[in-house]
Amino acid sequence: MGCAGSREKGTESKKIRKPKAWKHSEPITREQLTQMREEFWDTAPHYGGRKEIWDALRAAAEADSTLAQVIVDSAGVIIQNPDLTICYDERGAKYELPKYVLSEPTNMVHEN
Repeated sequence: MGCAGSREKGTESKKIRKPKAWKHSEPITREQLTQMREEFWDTAPHYGGRKEIWDALRAAAEADSTLAQVIVDSAGVIIQNPDLTICYDERGAKYELPKYVLSEPTNMVHEN
């Protein structure tokens, strides 16, 4: 009788979207951005949370938004902010992602 998708209304899953445009403190190259991202992903699991959730968040951060949605849903990640900057796992551990791992700055230097 009711709409087939109406069950999903009460779930905690939010639709993922890329973060709003942001500007780095100074222009950076893709290489510098990649290095910042690698350093974050190498150290983030040491701040708490579960490695498999960090791995899922990294995969989601590097995927397009449709695939990212599938990844976080299958990992049981609870999205606080739709841009993935704040997430939780089912145990309540908090995962904060900086915008630089989720999108590129507006002042990125494009090298030839």
